[in-house]
Amino acid sequence: MMNDTVKVWDPLVRVFHWTLVLCFAVSWASADEWQDLHEIAGYTVAALVTFRVFWGLFGPRYARFSQFARHPRIVAGYLADMLKGRELRYLGHNPAGGMMVFALLLGLAALTLTGWLYTDLLWGEEWVEESHEWLSNVLLALVVLHVAGVILASLRHHESLVKSMITGRKRAPDDADVS
Repeated sequence: MMNDTVKVWDPLVRVFHWTLVLCFAVSWASADEWQDLHEIAGYTVAALVTFRVFWGLFGPRYARFSQFARHPRIVAGYLADMLKGRELRYLGHNPAGGMMVFALLLGLAALTLTGWLYTDLLWGEEWVEESHEWLSNVLLALVVLHVAGVILASLRHHESLVKSMITGRKRAPDDADVS
């Protein structure tokens, strides 16, 4: 039935996600203005990424990397299907969303590493500061792509992915969906 839902996102994935959104926004807004706040938000992001790697290895089904890690050919095929408007609905992360998770986690790890290096070990090194700023801009672009993908998938599959990341529930799969 269309009104049936299933639990997909566990509470820790949801808290991680929205805390990361908040910390990234605070980090972005506080850069060059409120250094202490910027550093606290940055260290919190580093802790969140560390947690997510652990949860991606040992968490429940839809949190695990093994559930949504796909070969680049599969991701490319999914993106081609998206352009044609015929992509399948996935209960967990679709192949493009899974690839985005990895890109965001790797980018955030590199961003927090360069922030830590600049603050603690290599203060004043221009290449570290420039790398940190470049990574923050790349991550902002990835966030925009992520949000666009969420909006597109929500419209195409007639369900709010934002709501599912709040409630943890999605519409139950039908025969054509990938669960």
